[in-house]
Amino acid sequence: MTAPQTRTTPGGRLKPLPSGPRGVLIDCGTGETARACYRALQARRVNGSLEATDLIPGATTVLVDGVEEPELLAAEIPGWVLTDDTEHAGETIEIPVCYDGPDLDAVAELWGVAPEEVGGIHASAQYEAAFCGFTPGFSYLEGLPERYHTPRRENPRTSVPAGSVAVGGPYTGVYPRSSPGGWQLIATMTNPGRLWNEHREPAALLVPGTRVRFAKVDI
Repeated sequence: MTAPQTRTTPGGRLKPLPSGPRGVLIDCGTGETARACYRALQARRVNGSLEATDLIPGATTVLVDGVEEPELLAAEIPGWVLTDDTEHAGETIEIPVCYDGPDLDAVAELWGVAPEEVGGIHASAQYEAAFCGFTPGFSYLEGLPERYHTPRRENPRTSVPAGSVAVGGPYTGVYPRSSPGGWQLIATMTNPGRLWNEHREPAALLVPGTRVRFAKVDI
């Protein structure tokens, strides 16, 4: 197998861990390195140098499952030098939203800006779906600059409406269905039904690697 090459990405050394009889869990140290590792693995699947049934990214890990010889893969991984290019990133999807969330004023205060500025700041960033979880169709989107990372609410809501756009820690997320939630709600997506469709392949709109841009609209 040929290891990924070119420029290194920030973060610690890749650490492979056994995961079941045919899996390898790669501890990447940081989210940025996990994304680069996921892209490298995707590229290897495309060029035929890696056969695996599943690649599942997490916040700082990537699970490779369904590998015939996981010990050989694990032995290679610590020597990989990852690229920071985005050749194998997913498509860019635009999500129209209205910045009318009930936590808009609270987020503006945390960011040190006027409430009417929050939408412009949030929509100006380019996001990437780092991993999925919490509920079907919910993607953890990275890309908000560090100065705008936002703490969770002290008191989570028992019900967050479908289509709510929220920020929590370094992430942005869009709720595909009504559910409890503790993130700060800043906007509303115009058509949340796009996020999850079990009759579509893939069922989730925002699969890992997908690029996302939020477009300000008036509802």
